[in-house]
Amino acid sequence: MKLKEPIPVTVLTGFLGAGKTTLLNHLLSQQHGYKCAIIINEFGAISIDNQLIVGVDEEIMELNNGCLCCRVRGDLIKSLGDLFQKQKRFDYVLVETTGLANPGPVAQTFSMPELAKTLRLDGIITVVDARNLEKELADSPETREQIAFADVILLNKLDLISIDQLERAETRIRKMNSLAYIHRTQNARIDVAKMLNIKARELTSPLLVPERHPPEQGHEREHDHVE
Repeated sequence: MKLKEPIPVTVLTGFLGAGKTTLLNHLLSQQHGYKCAIIINEFGAISIDNQLIVGVDEEIMELNNGCLCCRVRGDLIKSLGDLFQKQKRFDYVLVETTGLANPGPVAQTFSMPELAKTLRLDGIITVVDARNLEKELADSPETREQIAFADVILLNKLDLISIDQLERAETRIRKMNSLAYIHRTQNARIDVAKMLNIKARELTSPLLVPERHPPEQGHEREHDHVE
């Protein structure tokens, strides 16, 4: 009998106002092919269109694209255990952290023996407000941790700053994390394939070459460059 593959997990982090909620709303409304269990702190923090909702119990909201929205109840391990106990069907887990969270301990959770057989950490995604990066770094030590731990960084709100400011922000990020893949985004719009199931935490996976400048052409990255 073939053992079931562990379900991939993406940790989504980013400081307050960076665009994390906008990104979550995109994920919840798109037909992306994943039956995602999205673990969030509060349902009210994201604006879910009532037309997308097909069922709700006290802790889990089911959407018509197969996604589940789950409130964190107690700690993360308990919330994940509850999901498996309820035998809901899902093939992906996305964990949203608060804007002030250090993603390190959250990531470490998935190496615990009780979770490692059923779940695998696929990657950490950090949403960064390109316009307010310097202020956030000065005001909040968590911002530095979120950038340092990231496998993928969304350098967001590129429409609100100049190219020179954007280049400076990217250079600053590179000093803290030289390996993360950077996508320049507006309204946190990004192809789901660049975020989910990227196997960034697997030692056997090929090393992604960090993107230092937006590509000059190519339709695959239409949201990564300045029009």
